[in-house]
Amino acid sequence: MDNFEPAEVFPPGEFLKDALENLGWTQTEFAEVIGRPTRVVNEIIAGKRSITPETARELAAGLGTSAQYWLNLESAYQLSQVPPVEERIEREAALRRRFPIRQMIKRGWIEASSDPVTLERATLDFFNLRSANDPIQFQHAARRSSQDITDLQWAWIFRVKQLAEYMSVPMYSEAKLRSGLIELERLMMAPEEIRHIPRILSECGVRFVIVEPIPGSEIQGVCFWLDGRAPVIGLTLKRDYIDRFWFTLRHEIEHVLNGDGKDGIVVDDFEEGSSLDLPAFEKAANEAAAEFCVPQASLSNFIARHHPAYSVHNFIGFARLMNRHPGIIAGQLQRRINDHRLFKKHQPRVREIVVSTALTDGYGKVLTDM
Repeated sequence: MDNFEPAEVFPPGEFLKDALENLGWTQTEFAEVIGRPTRVVNEIIAGKRSITPETARELAAGLGTSAQYWLNLESAYQLSQVPPVEERIEREAALRRRFPIRQMIKRGWIEASSDPVTLERATLDFFNLRSANDPIQFQHAARRSSQDITDLQWAWIFRVKQLAEYMSVPMYSEAKLRSGLIELERLMMAPEEIRHIPRILSECGVRFVIVEPIPGSEIQGVCFWLDGRAPVIGLTLKRDYIDRFWFTLRHEIEHVLNGDGKDGIVVDDFEEGSSLDLPAFEKAANEAAAEFCVPQASLSNFIARHHPAYSVHNFIGFARLMNRHPGIIAGQLQRRINDHRLFKKHQPRVREIVVSTALTDGYGKVLTDM
């Protein structure tokens, strides 16, 4: 009996159960024989407790076998649960090649594990996948002006979705959002007023989320809808100068107002190709964002009057006339005349102001209770 090796590998508890049935003993009776709580015997039979050398000696004494017999059963079973090392290495390597596992662990999106099966399961759960080879699905197909969304970007998008689902906001109202634009416009004179934006959007039923980008992901914003009814705006603040922030925010708001993202998420990075290559819905969002930052007819008149000699006095005066922070005007002016150095010092960064009130993951904030 000591050298018996089962044709199939079963948990040792199966053999213990058979042995007790052959003897006509209950688990409680056997527990009394070996001087252990009934719970210990029950957990061994249920496969919830491993057999240690000490336990093996007790089982052997109670059943007339050897301790080595039980240790052999335990060892054989444990080995059967471990994939061959080649499979383990290949499995984890493939997982890490496809997904930003290290960053996801570092950011607390998934838990670290030395077990590749556990790590894979956590990753697949994060992306709602059945297999590591399955294509990523996100409610609907994605809308984008050029190349496909990368897995780095997908990881960021899924985190935005997690945070958005966590938020509680009123039902979305297009009328309230259009009225909210008027309130937002009043905030464009001073950077510190940006702190009110999350509240205004929330009152309109828009979920506004900031997630620090994964290195190499090349993404600035996203717009999508939860269940086709609840709009979500996610930003990376990758470019956090005041002009870029307002342009990106208004761009995504226009997507919401137009219903973009209901039939496929809209991903924006503002880095690829020329504006001539953009689809109509992206051109419309760009035009609305530019007009919101500064009325384009007024900007054209300013350029016609002062180009190429722009004085600080005239520049600041124009910003005051437009009721805009000079940095917002500077950004639009730079793009129009293709000079990104002009009035650069008037463009403050606003990331710290934004994340002070917005639901944020990253930039020093780690959310672990999602």
